[in-house]
Amino acid sequence: MTKYALVTGGSRGIGRAVCLQLAEMGYPVIINYARNAEAAEETKKLVEEKGVAAELMPFDVADGAAAEAALETWQNAHPDDYIAVLVNNAGIRQDTMMVFMENEQWHNVLDTTLNGFFYITRRLLKSMLTKRWGRIVNVVSLSGIKGLPGQVNYSAAKAALIGATKALAQEVAPRKVTVNAVAPGFIATDMTKDLDEEALKKQIPCGRFGKPEEVAALVGFLASDNAAYINGEVVSINGGLYT
Repeated sequence: MTKYALVTGGSRGIGRAVCLQLAEMGYPVIINYARNAEAAEETKKLVEEKGVAAELMPFDVADGAAAEAALETWQNAHPDDYIAVLVNNAGIRQDTMMVFMENEQWHNVLDTTLNGFFYITRRLLKSMLTKRWGRIVNVVSLSGIKGLPGQVNYSAAKAALIGATKALAQEVAPRKVTVNAVAPGFIATDMTKDLDEEALKKQIPCGRFGKPEEVAALVGFLASDNAAYINGEVVSINGGLYT
């Protein structure tokens, strides 16, 4: 039996860094992505260079039927294995002030972050509970703790995921499955490239944006045996911006 790791939104940014961190820990990695096949192929190559297997799993996490089909196909191809580490990282931003927000901007952001978590985690929980070992790490955000103007949709989605993390942790703890969240602040990725980094970093006590690898190191720790007694936690990684 081989334990696999699945990272949603794994082709770029924090997701890619998490894939590489888990590969260094010896996990074969399943890389989920929605659209950017070229970036996903690059991540696959980088994971394989770590000496472990990598598989691509393209589907939109907001599409429950697509998620179910992809995971069932994988399980049928791996009857003796299971996905023991799940990192729910997929998320999108569609920022605008709420007074101008379109219905689609609200639903798109919540569907990806919150429904994506639900569809995939529900599908994979049974194997973790049966095998009596699992690690679920949800990538949330400073926005979900503090709230940020222009991000009512994103803040709502991430705050809801924090609540789900705390509740699910209590449901599955007796079976040695842990559920935790990491809450990044400003991290230098494609998702933050449209922000005014020079202005924003003046607000950050550490004086800089974080690196995807720093978030990935935290995810890796929470996915390890050393974190077996950490459950239902939300760990901020924001350079001291908000504590």
